[in-house]
Amino acid sequence: MLSVILVKLLTCVIVFAISLGVAAYATLWERKFSALLQDRVGPDRAGPKGLLQPLADGGKMFFKEEIIPNVSNKFLFILGPSLFMVTALMTGSVIPWGKDFSTASGNVYSFQITDINIGVLYLFGVVSIGVYGIMIGGWASNNKYALLGAIRASSQMISYEIAMGISVIALIITAGGTLSLREIVAQQDAGVANVCYQPLGFLIFFVCALAETNRAPFDLPECEAELVGGYHTEYSSMKLGLFLFAEYINMFISSAVMSAFYFGGYNFPFAQELYNAMGLHEGSIWISIIGFGAFFTKIVIFICVFMWIRWTLPRFRYDQLMNLGWKILLPLSLLNLAITVGVEFLRGNLHF
Repeated sequence: MLSVILVKLLTCVIVFAISLGVAAYATLWERKFSALLQDRVGPDRAGPKGLLQPLADGGKMFFKEEIIPNVSNKFLFILGPSLFMVTALMTGSVIPWGKDFSTASGNVYSFQITDINIGVLYLFGVVSIGVYGIMIGGWASNNKYALLGAIRASSQMISYEIAMGISVIALIITAGGTLSLREIVAQQDAGVANVCYQPLGFLIFFVCALAETNRAPFDLPECEAELVGGYHTEYSSMKLGLFLFAEYINMFISSAVMSAFYFGGYNFPFAQELYNAMGLHEGSIWISIIGFGAFFTKIVIFICVFMWIRWTLPRFRYDQLMNLGWKILLPLSLLNLAITVGVEFLRGNLHF
């Protein structure tokens, strides 16, 4: 029992460290990536090739003057970014990062913090709570631009969560009704990823993930041209850093969820042939490590796509944002659900 608790604590620390590390260095990679697209160099002063730039930015955030407006609700002003950061970190607890592995003593350990049978519901519940951090921070700032940004963020997340939820329902039907992320990933072990069965569902989920993470072209809540900085306006020092960090963590977790739902997670083509050639038996820790490497590669590719879209497409108008969510994605998600139900019924996997 003690060894299981220690492994779980170690897994928590590893997932926490990976989330923060990816969030930190995603900021550097985004600046380098945008520089590559625009034929620039990007950050190259802090450390070799600019590799210490995230540490410099973090130090700047920590040591900047902390300003709390006199007219703000000070408790809620601090609670907003804290809640947003905590919910962003909580989402990684149900994601299976690799296959189970066993030790010489016969104990089996999971490369996952917890596997609950309602993991999908937990994921959506925690993500839904995250908007409260933005709403609380925008309202507590007592600034009209911050409040408008918070209202935009909440209405945007509510609008796009509906289409996202319906697309996931279609995925759950395809996966046999399970709500466990580990089972959804394990069912793709045969080499056929869910994106082959749910291409439209994946496209809807991906667009909604862009909107949920407030990434361009859906970054209307912090639209600088209209709202100064949106719900960021009155924030400084590390409280602003928590908002910015949580956005990158959400992008990382969204990429991980899409990889797990639609692209097999830690599974990859010809994996079993590779393990047999390497002489690895089922339950080997090296299989879990290689699977994690494949999973992380998929996540990095999705993060690059997120960044590519940000530095390529212009920002939507707010009416275009709402029209896309309610008039295009919602009907498409319902159509995808109807097609999925029909196909699964004809295959005999669904009974009424």
